[in-house]
Amino acid sequence: MKYKQLRVDGDYDIIMESEGKVQQKIIFWFRNNYCTKLNNPQCAIFSVPNEGKNAKEQAAKIATGLMSGVSDLVVMLPSRVLFVEVKDAKGRQKPKQKDFENIATGLGFEYHIVRSLEDFQKIIENKLIELGMYKK
Repeated sequence: MKYKQLRVDGDYDIIMESEGKVQQKIIFWFRNNYCTKLNNPQCAIFSVPNEGKNAKEQAAKIATGLMSGVSDLVVMLPSRVLFVEVKDAKGRQKPKQKDFENIATGLGFEYHIVRSLEDFQKIIENKLIELGMYKK
């Protein structure tokens, strides 16, 4: 998502929302709407760390199952698992992310690239309509 920020000279700068900020909004929105104990069924969303901060941490994560290219988020709905990659307005998939997308879709899972909370909300709304859990 892009925002306009007023400069001192009266003109505007266009500010792009970072991938991290979009991901935070997605997690907050989804958990508050579909992951509480009051939700029946209770859904789940979680992030997948797929990089270490340094070489030592990266090696330790690889030894315990880290897979480069895995989607940023995994969303669990009734009888559905969605893999969601978050990108900013200009972000593009890396080769290992494309490889993971091919694995996931080849196994019959859904893989989505989103650039905003609104993109994500549309996907969830459509999935819930398919499952008969959401009425427009």
